[in-house]
Amino acid sequence: MSDSTTVIMRADGLDAGYLPGINILNDCSLEAREGELVGIIGPNGAGKSTLLKSLFGLVNIRKGTVTLNGKDVTGLRTNQLVREGVGFVPQTNNVFPSLSIEENLQMGLFLKPREFAARVSEMWELFPMLADRRKQLAGSLSGGERQSVAMARALMMKPSVLLLDEPSAGLSPVRQDETFIRTRQINRTGVTIIMVEQNARRCLQICDRAYVLDQGTNAYEGTGRELAEDPRVIELYLGTLAADVEAKAAEETGA
Repeated sequence: MSDSTTVIMRADGLDAGYLPGINILNDCSLEAREGELVGIIGPNGAGKSTLLKSLFGLVNIRKGTVTLNGKDVTGLRTNQLVREGVGFVPQTNNVFPSLSIEENLQMGLFLKPREFAARVSEMWELFPMLADRRKQLAGSLSGGERQSVAMARALMMKPSVLLLDEPSAGLSPVRQDETFIRTRQINRTGVTIIMVEQNARRCLQICDRAYVLDQGTNAYEGTGRELAEDPRVIELYLGTLAADVEAKAAEETGA
């Protein structure tokens, strides 16, 4: 993690939701500093993905502010946020299945097409398994491979902050490990990452700092190690979160 205390992205006192008069987030706050990997964990329905989508302009913010590099970006459209340096990788439907890997990456740089050759070369170095199969249709890839394509596409615009929504969801344990390793590698290139993750224990192992959300508000925050070793977090959340992950995995595999 960088020693810098520069705050790249900050959310202050967010109230947000999808339906009129119904808030999913209530006075929710977060900050991500330069070079950090910040995790967001919590039980199902806690508002984790809603927080991430609020940062990316996909959910109506009714109260509070979002700032990026000190600039108020509350309510900006997603394409404006991409221009400002925010990348977003959704949990599902995160590739164009009828396009090749290379064409997916082209879509990631549609705002700056002249920079494609240089940027795609960097992505091939970061994701060598994609370089070897660049002409293959994204729809024919495994879940883990699609996740890599989605990450690479989001990185094409050289974002200062990357938002990841449950990157390990639906993946086998081996693919989950690969995804976490890849996430840390991306972070070490200087990209600040804010990651919502269902695998709470693994998330706390790799993140610099983390937030525990419960019922749409901040329950706990601290370094990954502090939260992983906090008896209250262990008792109230980690056991329950592990059970949620196991149940979701069993449902997805038809067990």
